[in-house]
Amino acid sequence: MNRRLFWKLCLGVALGSVALFWVIARLSGQAEEQMSFIDAEHQRTLREYGAQAEVLYRAGDEKALREWLQTLQQQEQTWAAIIDPQLHALAGSELSERFMREFSLGRDPSWKIHLYFQENPIMDVPFADGQLRFLIQLPQRMRPGHYWYPARLLLELVLPLVLLVCGCLLLYRHLMQPLRRLEQATRQFSEGDYTARAGALLGSRRDELAGVAETFDAMAERIGGLIIDQRQRLAEMSHELRTPLARIEMAVSLAEQGGDTAALLPRIRQDCSAMRRLVEDALTLSWLETERPTLRDETLDLTDLLDSILDDARFEYPDRQIETQLPAEAELVGSCHRALGQAIENIVRNALDHTPPGKKVWVELQAEAQSYRLDIIDQGPGVPSQWLERIFQPFERVSGDRPGFGLGLALAQRQIGAIGGRLAATNHEQGGLCMTIWLPRPGDTT
Repeated sequence: MNRRLFWKLCLGVALGSVALFWVIARLSGQAEEQMSFIDAEHQRTLREYGAQAEVLYRAGDEKALREWLQTLQQQEQTWAAIIDPQLHALAGSELSERFMREFSLGRDPSWKIHLYFQENPIMDVPFADGQLRFLIQLPQRMRPGHYWYPARLLLELVLPLVLLVCGCLLLYRHLMQPLRRLEQATRQFSEGDYTARAGALLGSRRDELAGVAETFDAMAERIGGLIIDQRQRLAEMSHELRTPLARIEMAVSLAEQGGDTAALLPRIRQDCSAMRRLVEDALTLSWLETERPTLRDETLDLTDLLDSILDDARFEYPDRQIETQLPAEAELVGSCHRALGQAIENIVRNALDHTPPGKKVWVELQAEAQSYRLDIIDQGPGVPSQWLERIFQPFERVSGDRPGFGLGLALAQRQIGAIGGRLAATNHEQGGLCMTIWLPRPGDTT
């Protein structure tokens, strides 16, 4: 996954943060720019003040001009004056200490006002001749930016908070959407829908959460398969046990009615042994499929193991011939004597069961490049080609001349797989079934 979700979140948070800072700075700059100019109505008022001062000055009524300036200063609670090019105050007006200290002309009413300065600027309205000037310190009521601090609070606190909450909601939705679908699949699976999968609900998503969904799907696939197989296995075992149990009940009934106990006891013992083998094989098969163990902790000689198994087979089936072609020795490293021996014994027994009396079973062991190949060929009727894979399923039975395989071949395939080998079935060209086992030789890493 290369941590796609991590990089996606990092990229989203980084770009979102940069975009947030840029938007705040942009909006703050625009708001400050728009709030830094005197209102158009106040600009007209300042220019009207300048025009009135010029009219009074041109009329030559210095007393009226002085009274007007005093009235204006009292009315606006500010300072105002008329000066000539040599910065001399006229009409009884006085220059303020601030003006004398800064020794500069004022600002035009249309100029930008810096909102961060505590003192109001001095505004400059020139007369028509361009020589005399009307100066007035901007009245407080005309100062722009009355809403600057609330706007700044809104832009620097409320807006980031809202945007961050929106971003968190997007991230939450991005993370919770697959988690909710995973929860949905988990709930469906827990309610018995073993076909429920989370990957299909996530679509084309390919990140860590998709990896969690894939892991869940793999788990659901295995657990669902195990549950279904166990249910089917239990049903099939129940079916298989009915026949020997029925025979045992019949034998017990006959014994209770005074039948020949000596003749009935061997029948009961035989059926009990068959049920015991069935249960043991079923439990072993269930353990191999559920736990999937790796049985590769022993070193053995495959030739010696085959000799022992075939000696027992010749004793049990004296009316069949067993021909062999075995090397003097065949060392197996990382194997399991019990599992491999039971698997080969089941295959050999199966071959002998389906070989007619007087016929033979051929056992050949040869070394290949990376493995040992063991062929067990019978002279039975073989199986239809479509059954060559199905005979390794538990309780599968072939219709026709080949009556069935029970658990033997299914158990053998799982046992050979647990020691790193492989089992396959083919119909031999001269008739009969050929069971082939490949076992890794020493040094083979497969």
